[in-house]
Formats: sequence, structure tokens, C-alpha cells
Amino acid sequence: MFQLPLTVEIAAMHPRKNLRVRIARAASRGVTLIEVLIVVAILSLISAGVSLAVLPKFKETQIKTATTNALEIRNAANRWRASHGGTDCPTVSQLVQDKEIDTASKVDDPWSSPYKVTCTEDETTVSSPGPDKKEGSKDDIIVPKKGE
Repeated sequence: MFQLPLTVEIAAMHPRKNLRVRIARAASRGVTLIEVLIVVAILSLISAGVSLAVLPKFKETQIKTATTNALEIRNAANRWRASHGGTDCPTVSQLVQDKEIDTASKVDDPWSSPYKVTCTEDETTVSSPGPDKKEGSKDDIIVPKKGE
């Protein structure tokens, strides 16, 4: 003779208790879903906060990188001018061609605009249009800065 397990017999004897157990299990599954939604919401808030903190630093780093690259190009242009008589003004591509700047060096600013070298009789200036990519605006990167 086949016998049912004891738990099945008890469940059959108490149909209301069985219903309560099923409802409790269903409710606990819903709570798990709510917990997951809460965790997702918290992670979203954290990632938004991090991005708000990182974005200004990223822009600041781009400006520092552009200034450093412009300074390197200016030093290369001064070396080039010294070795070529000091009257002509080189272009960035000419500096690369004459191996004053390494071919692996950045010849464009972080915003993908080319650096511009301008020369006077005694001064070499390297400029970048900056984040807005418009020459003559207040966010231009100019090395050396006016007044230095």
C-alpha cells in the first residue's frame, strides 16, 4: 500500500492553512521584487551623484592636458626656430616632420581641434580654440598666457 508523506496528509486535512502558506509565499516573492526595485533605485541615485562629481573634474583635466600639450609644442617650436635662424614660424605638422615633436605626441587638443603656432620676433605662442572650438573666445587655451 502506498502512503503519502506526512506533510501532504496534514496539508490535505487543513486546506485553509495550505492557502495561507501559499499566500505568504506569494507575498514574500513580491517583497523580493520590491527589494530589487529599491536597490536599483539606490544604485541609480549613487551613479547620478558620482557622474555629477566626475564631470567637472573631467573638464578640468581636459584643460590641463591641452595646456601641457601646448607648452610642449611651444618648446618644440622654440627649438625649431633656434635651429632655423629664428625668423620663420613652424606649423605643428612641420614640427612633426622635422622630428621636433614625436609622431606619437598629440598634435590636436582634447576637443579634436588642431593647435595653432604663431610667432612674433621674440615670442612663440601656441593656442587651441578650447572646448567651444571657436577661436577668440574666453575659453581658448593660449601658451604663454597674456601677461606672462
